[in-house]
Amino acid sequence: MVTLNKIYTKTGDHGETSLVGGQRVSKHSLRPEAFGEVDELNSIIGILRTDLDINKDLKLNKLLEVIQNELFDLGADLATPEGSKYSDKALRITNTQVERLEKEIDIHNKKLDELKSFVLPGGSKLSSWFHFARTSTRRAERKITKLASEEAINNNVIMYINRLSDLFFVLARHCNDDGKKDILWKPGLTR
Repeated sequence: MVTLNKIYTKTGDHGETSLVGGQRVSKHSLRPEAFGEVDELNSIIGILRTDLDINKDLKLNKLLEVIQNELFDLGADLATPEGSKYSDKALRITNTQVERLEKEIDIHNKKLDELKSFVLPGGSKLSSWFHFARTSTRRAERKITKLASEEAINNNVIMYINRLSDLFFVLARHCNDDGKKDILWKPGLTR
C-alpha cells in the first residue's frame, strides 16, 4: 500500500520524475506521457461517475469504479519498466482483466440497435461523457503504443486500453436508450 504523508517533495522541480525503481526521467519522456494520459482518463471517468444516478445506475457505477482502480494498476504497470529491479514484483495488467472488459462489451452490445452509420458524440449528457472518455482512451492508447515501439512494455496494457475504448463506445450507446437516441453521421450532409 502507498502512504502519502507529504504532498510536495520538490524532486520534480527540475523537470524530472521517478519511475518505480528510482530511475529518473524527464517528465515529458514517453513513459510519463503515457501514464499521464491514463491519469487524465481516470479523472474523466470520475467526472462521468458524478453524473450517474446511483440508484438507477448502480451496476454501471461499480463497473466504472473497478475500471478506475484498474487504470491505477495500469499506470503502475507503465511506471515500472521491464527489467527494472522491481519488475519481477510489479503490478501488471493481466489477460483476465482484458477478458473481463470483453465480457462487459458483449453484455452491453447485445442490447443495442444495429449500427448502419458511424455515431456522432451526443444524444445525452452521459453518452457524451462516455464518448469523451472513449476519445481520451484512444489518445492514451496512441501514447502507449508509441512507448511500446521504443521500449518493452506489458502487451496486456495495449489490449486493455484498446478494449476499454470499445467498452466506452458501447456504454455511450447504452446511455442513449440502447442506441435508439444515437445521433448518426450523415456523410456529405452539407454538400
